[in-house]
Amino acid sequence: MSLDPRLLEILCCPACHGDLEERPEGLHCQACGLLYPIEDGIPVMLVDHAKPMGAKQVGK
Repeated sequence: MSLDPRLLEILCCPACHGDLEERPEGLHCQACGLLYPIEDGIPVMLVDHAKPMGAKQVGK
């Protein structure tokens, strides 16, 4: 299930305000590399729930 493109257009990373791209695993921040999960079709935009996926890590 993919997100509505209009929703993806207005969302940004809560940690660094970078752009997000949808991946099968969740929403990936292209700037800091955090991955935000999507549970039951709803993005969980909490930094505490995000997982690092490479790139730079904010605050580490």
